[in-house]
Amino acid sequence: MVSTEHARDAVSRITGHGVERVRQLGGGDASAAFAVHLDDGTAVFAKTAEESSIAAEAASLAWLAEADAVPVPAVHGHDGRWLVTDHIAADGPGPEAAEDLGRGLAALHAAGAPAHGSPPPGGPADAWIGLAPMRNEPCPDWPGFYVTHRVEPYVRMARDAGTLSARDAEVISRACDRIGGLAGADEAPSRLHGDLWSGNVHWAGQAWLIDPAAHGGHRETDLAMLHLFGCPGLDRVVAAYQEVSPLAPGWRDRIGAHQLFPLLVHAVLFGGGYAAQAVTAAQRV
Repeated sequence: MVSTEHARDAVSRITGHGVERVRQLGGGDASAAFAVHLDDGTAVFAKTAEESSIAAEAASLAWLAEADAVPVPAVHGHDGRWLVTDHIAADGPGPEAAEDLGRGLAALHAAGAPAHGSPPPGGPADAWIGLAPMRNEPCPDWPGFYVTHRVEPYVRMARDAGTLSARDAEVISRACDRIGGLAGADEAPSRLHGDLWSGNVHWAGQAWLIDPAAHGGHRETDLAMLHLFGCPGLDRVVAAYQEVSPLAPGWRDRIGAHQLFPLLVHAVLFGGGYAAQAVTAAQRV
């Protein structure tokens, strides 16, 4: 079990500062998290998780910050097991913050990526989304990347675990056969947050993006995840996004196709209810 003393030692080692106090937070599914006050008055956030997860998140945060589009916590340092970033005090969302998020997401996506499936610079190909493994492998087109690396691996895992039946898996397979025809406009790879559910939008006067699983992909995937799990002021977010970077016609009809990925990840991690939702989304595709 990870204790506050473990966090104290790790943060001091990584930052080179003394630690005045440590408080354990309610961490995510994949990590233990702590709020730490350093001896220079700085408040930082520290989390511990699998080594490849820490490396992937640090690289993701740096890549998103490079776009200078939506605020992300600055990385103070990391080692094989610990990541230390700025600690962002929580606040409530507001209409202007939602609109700023929409415009910022448009700018983030426009910052681009080398290819669909490309990892952040310096980030591992074998990354994580929550507790589920996630492969970042550059591909020449989005449908091929999405089916091969974002849908089929989780169908196999869910099928092996008995969460998906053979019939359900076949429904999703048939939907995958149609993804290419439903992808919409042939767009350049976007720089995605990659795990953009509402819990990873941290409201503190403005919207901050946390816990990314960043990679190159289709921008509608980020927006589809916001629609799946909800987001305060989502209508304002989307309207502001559209002002900056209009989405291709028919994007709402493609939401279900882009939601297959997060639904299948959740089916692998949390069970059958999400599997049923994934099958329903596939039937609509």
